[in-house]
Formats: sequence, C-alpha cells, structure tokens
Amino acid sequence: MPQLTFFSYPSCTSCRKTKKWLSANQVSFDERHLFRETPTVAELKRILELTSEGLDEVLATRSEAYKDLQVNIDEMMLSDVIQLLTKEPKLLRRPILIDGEKLVIGHNVDALRNLVSRRPDLKMSM
Repeated sequence: MPQLTFFSYPSCTSCRKTKKWLSANQVSFDERHLFRETPTVAELKRILELTSEGLDEVLATRSEAYKDLQVNIDEMMLSDVIQLLTKEPKLLRRPILIDGEKLVIGHNVDALRNLVSRRPDLKMSM
C-alpha cells in the first residue's frame, strides 16, 4: 500500500496541528510543501476521486487566491480546473493527507484516527 502523503504549508495552523498530531502518534508520513511540491495532475485526480463532495471539499473558498479568481470554477471543465489547481495550489484547502485509498482534508482528529487505525503499517517502528 502507498505511504501517507501529507501536503502542508508551514504557516498554516491546521497543518501544524496535524503534523503535531501525526508526530505525537508516531505516524510515518511523507511531507510535501504544497506550494513547492504541488500535487501532480494524477494526484489531484485521485484526491478528487476520494472526496465525498468533489471540488467543494478541496477548494479553499475563503482564501484570497479564490476570491481573486477572474473565472467561475463552476463553469470550467474539470480538466481545466485540475490544471488551474496545479498552477495555483493556494486554491486548495490544507492540509491534504492521502494514502491512496483514503483522504483527509483539514485538521480532523477523528478522520486521522480512523486513517491510522485501518493502516497500522503507518506507525513508525521503534
């Protein structure tokens, strides 16, 4: 199974809280800086496949980047939205955690517990 990928941004409070929780619970993860190591088109497609609410779940609609958009995302083709997200990762909610089968967006301790409980291989060996 794939390892846990943790897309984060160091200045993000939710990202810091999530990282602290992962570390305190000895969860192994591959951290990627969301703006420097932007999710690929394939990764974004997989993220969207795993959402329960589609784009609404992953878009940071309260962000300045979203408010400054000169386009209506609802009127765009999905492939164009994915391309936009690779170029403008600030449009994505943070953090994003994905193990290939499950997705957690934002700081959600219950969802993190659920993810780790079904993936004991994510625990760091001592």
